[in-house]
Amino acid sequence: MLTALTTASWVGPHVGPGFGFPFFLIGPVLWLIVIVVLALLFRRAAQRRWEAYGGPASGPNRSPEATLSERFANGEIDEVEYRARLEVLRANRPPRR
Repeated sequence: MLTALTTASWVGPHVGPGFGFPFFLIGPVLWLIVIVVLALLFRRAAQRRWEAYGGPASGPNRSPEATLSERFANGEIDEVEYRARLEVLRANRPPRR
């Protein structure tokens, strides 16, 4: 008898999804949107930091200073030429955003 009374409160004449059916999806969908927006913001910030420090170590986005340092390390240019070219590169560096 006690089991029938406790279960009778949620088992009623309404069989099926009822009015509240689609609303249980709102919470997970909102959290998913928040997580995606945060991930995109972090990705954009990381990409800006990456570009500010010269990008990857190789490829088309390689910084001129990295190329010059590699040429100096390989012995293609001497220290005097390296310092002179580095000074020119740093003097003509575009302003940061």
